[in-house]
Amino acid sequence: MTSLHFAEMEKKERKIMVAVDESQESMHALSWCITNLISETNKLVLLYVRPPSAFYSLDAAGYNFSSDVVDAMEKYSMHLANSVMERAEAVCRDLNATNINMERVVGVGHAKNVICSAVKKLEADTLVMGTHGYGFFKR
Repeated sequence: MTSLHFAEMEKKERKIMVAVDESQESMHALSWCITNLISETNKLVLLYVRPPSAFYSLDAAGYNFSSDVVDAMEKYSMHLANSVMERAEAVCRDLNATNINMERVVGVGHAKNVICSAVKKLEADTLVMGTHGYGFFKR
């Protein structure tokens, strides 16, 4: 390989995805990522996963909720997604990381499936996630 080829490789934008949610652990993971991984040649992808809508349509006894209740829960879910993204962006501002290339992505479904699929679809080079205090085997 020539030195020109190495220079081109070094300039390639790397995508670093951080899965964020309502937890303090995810905001800590984001803070760690910004402090340790982000540079001018990186793109930060913030990923939040909303639960699937079907989750809201049935209560514990298997009864259907009215469409008003489902709509209210959907609206709340979208509000929560925006709130989490705003908190994440506040973390970036607090760390003076306002000049980084950032993208917001909100997925819908079961978190483990959506996260894996988003990493593949968006071709993320690195995935950063907080832990929720689970032990080794539970993670």
